[in-house]
Amino acid sequence: MDKIKKAEPIEATNFIEQEINKDILSGKISGGIQTRHPPEPSGYLHIGHVRNIVINYGTALKYGGVCNLRYDDTNPEKEKQEYVDALQEDVKWLGYKWGAIHYATEYFQQNYEIAVKLIKEGKAYVCDLSAEELSATRGTLTEPGKESPYRNRSVEENLDLFERMKNGEFEQGSRCLRAKIDMASPNMNMRDPVIYRIQYLDHQRIGRSWNIYPSYDFSHPLDDCLEGVTHSLCGPEFEDHRPLYNWVVENSGLKNHSRQIEYANLYIKGVILGKRFIKKLVEQGKVSGWDDPRLYTIIGLRRRGILPQSLIDFVYAAGISKSVSVIDPAMLDYFVRNTLNKVSRRVMAVLNPIKLVITNMPEGKQEEIELDDYPQNEESTKRKYYFGRNLYVEADDFMKEPVPKYHRLYPGNEVRLMGAYIVKCTGFDQDENGNVTSIYAEYDKDTKSGSGCTKKVKGTIHWINADRCKKVEARLFENLTLPKEEENELAGGKEQGSDGDVVINPNSLKVLGNAFVEDGVDFNFNDRYQFLRNGYFCLDKDTTADKMVFNRTVSLKDGFKMPQ
Repeated sequence: MDKIKKAEPIEATNFIEQEINKDILSGKISGGIQTRHPPEPSGYLHIGHVRNIVINYGTALKYGGVCNLRYDDTNPEKEKQEYVDALQEDVKWLGYKWGAIHYATEYFQQNYEIAVKLIKEGKAYVCDLSAEELSATRGTLTEPGKESPYRNRSVEENLDLFERMKNGEFEQGSRCLRAKIDMASPNMNMRDPVIYRIQYLDHQRIGRSWNIYPSYDFSHPLDDCLEGVTHSLCGPEFEDHRPLYNWVVENSGLKNHSRQIEYANLYIKGVILGKRFIKKLVEQGKVSGWDDPRLYTIIGLRRRGILPQSLIDFVYAAGISKSVSVIDPAMLDYFVRNTLNKVSRRVMAVLNPIKLVITNMPEGKQEEIELDDYPQNEESTKRKYYFGRNLYVEADDFMKEPVPKYHRLYPGNEVRLMGAYIVKCTGFDQDENGNVTSIYAEYDKDTKSGSGCTKKVKGTIHWINADRCKKVEARLFENLTLPKEEENELAGGKEQGSDGDVVINPNSLKVLGNAFVEDGVDFNFNDRYQFLRNGYFCLDKDTTADKMVFNRTVSLKDGFKMPQ
């Protein structure tokens, strides 16, 4: 584990840091700051978990402390080693480093010993009520609960029964251990909560070595204290549980007393979050897997080409507060573009091609031109490309009869071919259905880019040399689900096309199998590319030696404005 230096107050940027500073100044914290990241390995992490990672690892980093990765592995029916490995990969990909790796099951013996201590102190008892009977005695928000008829068992009887529970002498569900707190508490979590249950499970890590499992509300605060955690930073769903967290800490007999602080979760408008919902989409085949680029799982965002700095910047910009807010996905796109713009190589690519023939360029002639790899940087490398007679342009860059303010190719109009020449459209061919099959143009030899030409045109379009390009597949993405008003229209009031209450956007994945990219660029999985005028792209894992597959990470359009 990394060494923790003694904590000193820092310039606080959010309420969590303000609270930590108060603890340092008041003397409650005499050593270093320690946090924890406690995921349950029951699925892949999503963008909402990024906030938890950024807050816990980032806060510890700011104070010179450490953050431990602790798996909440107390639910083996849902947990897999696959998820354990993926969680570590996600944290490392985001650029954070844990102090140590722990498992909740590591602390089972100590949890048990503290439970025995509580029994001896008259603060816990074995209850024989069934789950249904126990629930019926909990009371309501306005009415107190009813005490269990087993609440006043003797210490000796409780110790005996609890030991026999541990030894596996009773049926699962027949008994439980409850904390003896207050059945009239206005906080229902304090009404003698269950802290141990009989569970006969085959655990992937500890097998059948334990027949009783502590509740999360009991084990979590104890594990924090045992680990030396100073601040347990968690979501708002734990706020009502904080009095119980504090009760367990105060009655544990442990020297270290961890403090729980809650912050608001991160929600993105129109985006499916939650492992349970994402798992359902995966199991139903609605998406290709947990790493489907349309999902907001970390592994899906990574496959889509998003870089970790974009997510970290987004989390901090969204704010760390106690008030819940729903973020527009355009805000995430803003930070994705901001990061990619700095590192992406500019490349010519045509996604929906149509042939453009430069009729006054001799057949077979190839004229060398120079293109900037990184024009966004002061020091950019350059590469050679070639202008020739046979080109491809985007089909959307030509109209037989232009609409108002259309400044691209149409008969009689001039445009600049990016990095090359100004050309004038002279005609086109079409098939029997009226579909344009080829466009014809002449280039002006005196208008080469960089030659000092002063002639101006209103439109500039990109292009590909048809004799010097590679055919590739491009995948374009939209949001996986539709807005409610479009859901109703698509479903027609029926279940057709619906995944429960979610309607899958039929345009969420668009595959363009006839796209072209420059043949002189050495594409690789680590780099990012801006296909000029088309957006930011990366190579997908489906790429083979025979075919490159590109994912569009985000388009170039950006109507989002960061608030001042």
